[in-house]
Amino acid sequence: MEAKAIARFVRQSPRKMRLVADQIRGQTVNDAYAILQFSNKRAARSFEKTLRSAVANALYAAEDQGERLDVDDLYIKRAFVDEGPTYRRWRARAMGRASPIRRRTSHVTVIVDRKE
Repeated sequence: MEAKAIARFVRQSPRKMRLVADQIRGQTVNDAYAILQFSNKRAARSFEKTLRSAVANALYAAEDQGERLDVDDLYIKRAFVDEGPTYRRWRARAMGRASPIRRRTSHVTVIVDRKE
C-alpha cells in the first residue's frame, strides 16, 4: 500500500530541504516523526506536515480498499526535494546599481509504503 504526498512551492531552498530529507529517508514513520520533532532545521516542519499527509493518504486508501493498516508498519520509501520556481527580486546597491536576489522554492515529495 503505497501512498504519496506532495507539498509544492515551499518557500525554502532545495539545498537546505535536502539535508532533512536525507535524515528521514528509509526510516519508519514513528522514527521519522521523532527525528523531525527534535530537529533544529526549519525544513523539518514542512517535512513533518507532508509526512502526516502521506500517512493519512495511506490510511484512507487502505480503508477504501477494505484493508487494515497500522501506522507502525509504514516506512518512508522515498523522500525527495525538487526545485520550484525562483522568485527574482532586486536590491539597491551603491551608485544607482541593483543586484539580484533569488528566493528559491521547493517541491517536497514523501512516499510511504508498508513494510514487508
